Amino acid sequence: MTSTPRVSVFIVDDEPLARRRLRDLVREVPWLESVGEAATAQAAIAAINELHPDLVFLDVRLPGLSGLDVLAQVKHAPAVIFTTAHDQFAVTAFDVGALDYLLKPFDQERFDRAIDRARPLLERAEGTGAVDFARDAQGGERMTRLFVREGGRIVPIPLAVVERFQACDDYVVVHAGKRSYTISLTMNDVERRLDPLLFVRVHRSHIVNLDHVASMAPYDGSRFEIAMRNGTKILASRQRSRHLRELGR
Repeated sequence: MTSTPRVSVFIVDDEPLARRRLRDLVREVPWLESVGEAATAQAAIAAINELHPDLVFLDVRLPGLSGLDVLAQVKHAPAVIFTTAHDQFAVTAFDVGALDYLLKPFDQERFDRAIDRARPLLERAEGTGAVDFARDAQGGERMTRLFVREGGRIVPIPLAVVERFQACDDYVVVHAGKRSYTISLTMNDVERRLDPLLFVRVHRSHIVNLDHVASMAPYDGSRFEIAMRNGTKILASRQRSRHLRELGR
């Protein structure tokens, strides 16, 4: 009788109690096998490259380098489940290929859900390409989804459902259907990582998804009024209106 191969797990967290908690949770899952731990980014990079774990539980906030820095520098590409007590780090991490985010403090039930979600991918040995995604995110490449906070959870939002982005002080509000989410980014950060053929900045405070635009009508001879499919109207700036005219040619 052939036993089912176990998934090797590596834990990265600078807090000893957090590492012990994850170690205990992993021990309770028959098909997981803990192969090591690290408290710093540098130690994590070296160990991941040496041990080649299948799955890494990775704290987003580490002394010195961040969890994203770890992914950008490792040569081995494990599947990743992020753990963090700081949701602002999770919601600003674009398309890093993570299987899930565990927002501390998380309980046994939340851990089990993350593992159950990860298991099919891990068993097919598909991984997540987390290293490439992290490099893209840090390098400002275009994203296809973003992570936002919803209650006590971190959830992925496909960009296709995002109608528009709106600047609000030091934050950006994401409007998606009847829901709105706040992310800790600047509009310039957001604009740089969006597909310019689909998302167009029509004002310094507004970026719209053209797939959700109902019409664009002249407003005062030099500006356009943007009518969204949900009824929202946005007045484009003069400079951006000139760009919109060029798109229509």
